Amino acid sequence: MLRPLDALRDTRREWMINRSRLIAALMGISLLLTVLIYRYYSLQITQHDEFLTQSDRNRIRVEVIPPPRGQIVDRKGRVLAGNKPTFVVGVILERSEDPGELIETLAQRLSLTQSELEAFRERSSRRRPFEAVPLKLGLDDTALASVAVDLHRLPGVVVDAQLTRHYPYGHELGHVLGYVGRLSADDLKELDQSRYQGTLHTGKVGLEKRYEALLHGKPGFRHVETNAHGRVLRVLERQSPEPGQDLALYLDLDLQREAVAALGEQRGAVVVLDPSTGGVLAMVSNPSYDPNLFVNGISYADYAQLRDSIDTPLLNRALQGQYPPGSTIKPMLALGALAEGYVTPETTVADPGWYQLPGDDRRYRDWTLRVRGSGHAEKVDLRMAIAESCDTYYYDLANRMGIDKMAEVLAPFGLGQVTGIDTTGEQQGILPNTEWKRNALGEAWFPGETISAGIGQGYMLATPLQLAQATMVIANRGDSFAPSLAHRAGGLIVGGARRQSVSVADEHWRAILTGMIDVVHSPRGTAESISRGLNYQIAGKTGTSQVISIAQDAIYDENAISERNRNHGLFVAFAPAENPNIVVAVIAENGGGSSAAYPIARQIIDSWLTGGRDV
Repeated sequence: MLRPLDALRDTRREWMINRSRLIAALMGISLLLTVLIYRYYSLQITQHDEFLTQSDRNRIRVEVIPPPRGQIVDRKGRVLAGNKPTFVVGVILERSEDPGELIETLAQRLSLTQSELEAFRERSSRRRPFEAVPLKLGLDDTALASVAVDLHRLPGVVVDAQLTRHYPYGHELGHVLGYVGRLSADDLKELDQSRYQGTLHTGKVGLEKRYEALLHGKPGFRHVETNAHGRVLRVLERQSPEPGQDLALYLDLDLQREAVAALGEQRGAVVVLDPSTGGVLAMVSNPSYDPNLFVNGISYADYAQLRDSIDTPLLNRALQGQYPPGSTIKPMLALGALAEGYVTPETTVADPGWYQLPGDDRRYRDWTLRVRGSGHAEKVDLRMAIAESCDTYYYDLANRMGIDKMAEVLAPFGLGQVTGIDTTGEQQGILPNTEWKRNALGEAWFPGETISAGIGQGYMLATPLQLAQATMVIANRGDSFAPSLAHRAGGLIVGGARRQSVSVADEHWRAILTGMIDVVHSPRGTAESISRGLNYQIAGKTGTSQVISIAQDAIYDENAISERNRNHGLFVAFAPAENPNIVVAVIAENGGGSSAAYPIARQIIDSWLTGGRDV
């Protein structure tokens, strides 16, 4: 039976089928092996560098090291603006499985504000791959703990320690130093982005902005190896950043604090200069603000409080406040009149207590009328006119000189132009003349306006800094310097630039100096009350500037006028009178008169001359 069955089998055909199947299988296996070998070759040989780079990119990343910002120190080396360590929470978006959910979680834990979230989104738009984007700056211990305890559950979250700007004296130096703030998109358009990689702050106003290029420094970098969660395992390479340069000021911290204390709650400003260099020894504007509020982003509530305050604490009154200079310009105007031959020290003017222009019924009264009820004397000479601040004398002088000549002789003292101080926001004031009024108002100049300008009223405006600079010219008998806050930047001297001298005969300087000494030391001097107990001489000049107009026959009654409509009080001075080493300008805003200003100056001068100038 088997043989017939065997006879029916086609063994050759079966062998052919099996061989075909074997060949097909071998070809399939060979093809697979070829593909596998090719792929292996491609991965290991052809694409080796590419995948090695990708692997390193996942394992190794470059971190920018921001440079430490240069410190700002006073003339004795005390730190006024420094850096303190703080913690920053950042996010590496590529390390997070769900970045949106991660940000929501952190927003709840860190109580993020809308502005902080917007700043994060703005930084994320200009980041590099695998770069940590700062989310929350300046963490306190509680916020830090709320994140650090769960870092293993928050892939992509990093906590770094950084140096953040700190102003240890807060309000006392707010207007002097300015502040740094977070980098904005507008900042990055103006700044060199390569220098600001990893940097979160830049100078916004004041010295911080003016010397940004020196204070900032140059960033460094490090190559670090990380695990799959982005945690740093080790540092492979490091290039240290170049710190910013330190900025040393002329300013003396003790004198600054003395000036703050002397001004107290009085709105106003104080500027103190070293007449030998033009260095700013102190500069106070009150009220002030705490610059620390701006470093990591001021809250809407805090900023609204500063912005909307009727006392305008954000205004730097020392160099942005523009006030009628009042009688403080009288010594400068008298010097110009002496040099131009309009008067001599012996020239006298009749003083009935008022002045009239020829053919004009209006009486321009002397402000001493409210005290004495009459003029200073039957005849007033230059020395008395300065010491007792006789308006009638200067009404007559202004009428004879004319506004254009007055502007010409006052301009060399720096009025009506910026001083060039090395900070931001300075205003130039107004030194009016006929051309100025025609250009600014499209009107002609009137003789009565000249009379007002003769006592520093009308259109004339000056900043306390300008008045200090003008007083420095008198203190140095013609020589002066551009006011400067900074003395040295790194090893470079940046202050002490000379201005063009004012050339006046020695006898004319002496006449003005004598009158200014009498302001303080004469029994009828307008600041005589601060001479008590002095063992040195002060040369000064008082000033009062109107806030509102008083009718011709009305009497100025301070008690009947609201506080913010009262006169401003001014005082400029230098000491010791014969060999000055300090110049002071004070404005007491709405103080009622100069009596609110000159005690402040006396306190500051006393502090300086009793040892404050020693370095």
